Amino acid sequence: MLELRSITAGYDRSRPVVRDVTLRIAGGEAVGLLGPSGCGKSTLARVAALLHRPDAGTVVLDGAPVSGYRHRATPAQRTAYGVVFQQPRLSADPRLRLADLITEPLRATGRRAEIPGRLAELAPTVGLSGDLLSRRPHEVSDGQLQRACLARALVLRPRWLICDEMTAMLDASTTAALVAVVEEYRRESGAGLLAVGHDRVLLERWCDRTVGWAELGSSGAGG
Repeated sequence: MLELRSITAGYDRSRPVVRDVTLRIAGGEAVGLLGPSGCGKSTLARVAALLHRPDAGTVVLDGAPVSGYRHRATPAQRTAYGVVFQQPRLSADPRLRLADLITEPLRATGRRAEIPGRLAELAPTVGLSGDLLSRRPHEVSDGQLQRACLARALVLRPRWLICDEMTAMLDASTTAALVAVVEEYRRESGAGLLAVGHDRVLLERWCDRTVGWAELGSSGAGG
């Protein structure tokens, strides 16, 4: 279970963009979070992924309250997540080849021995050929780079996936391909999913249930 309990968050404490929001996602469940641009859903997703400390409220991950965020989160809690953002060029180090981008989390967690096997497994899964793996972000398309970012999110075999507008910049065929990769991973692993977006049709087709931003509040959106 991933629980966001009475979360208030933002980047200016006097004007939070998320106010007293509660959301619960059961293990293995796919939940779509639907809302317009600027409503605060991406901020809530960053709190859920332990990338932003809320001003108030609690994140409970698999029954354990979270006490630290970003680098202060425990290794077990940090590695429980795989996150894919809307704009791959803002989340990719431009100096890294795609192969190094995908396997960066393995190096960061001292699991270098797993790099060859995981790269060989994930590259074809997300649709990246060997020649693309040797290129850097400026040498590939947005869709190709987002495929690498999805592979990076999956490389540690996370129990929770946060996809924040993952397909917003992609064409229909690439969108379908990446959603299929996420769903295949979820079927195999039992991972839970929070998919954030503004496309109701996509979220309702993709997820077990979709929650509108206006529905969220301290009373909760249960799983």
